[in-house]
Amino acid sequence: LLVGATAGGTALAVIGSVVYLAIGLIFGVTLASGVLGALALVAFAVFVGVAFAGIGAWLALVTGSPEAVQGIFPLLFVLLFLSTMNLPADFIQKDWFRTIAEWNPLSLVIDGLRSLIIDGWDWGTLLPGLAVTGAIFVLFFGLAARALRRRVQRT
Repeated sequence: LLVGATAGGTALAVIGSVVYLAIGLIFGVTLASGVLGALALVAFAVFVGVAFAGIGAWLALVTGSPEAVQGIFPLLFVLLFLSTMNLPADFIQKDWFRTIAEWNPLSLVIDGLRSLIIDGWDWGTLLPGLAVTGAIFVLFFGLAARALRRRVQRT
């Protein structure tokens, strides 16, 4: 049930990441990690999309409310805004903002994605991003599976 529920989001993540990559390449972006890095970038972006879908799946199963699921996205937006999404930490001039961005685990995900474009195969940046994404995936799909089991048992 959980795989089927997130299949649409996975398809959108694939399409979205390929479109963004294609537009970037059309406008002159070069990937330091090469062609294999482009494939890794798309795979990583899809992994991020699926991991975040786990948050929505968990909330949907726990609350049974579409409003609750929609209500979490402003919070996620704030967490993304207070990360290195817009600028790498080295370019953030406000100390308080840089500190929050450096402590925000989502910055590791964003920096991992960015590293494939700018730095190439920088495993010191890529692996922490994959680890945080994996943790989000395991945590929230684990919680969603548990919530699904409870919901099925109640009916």
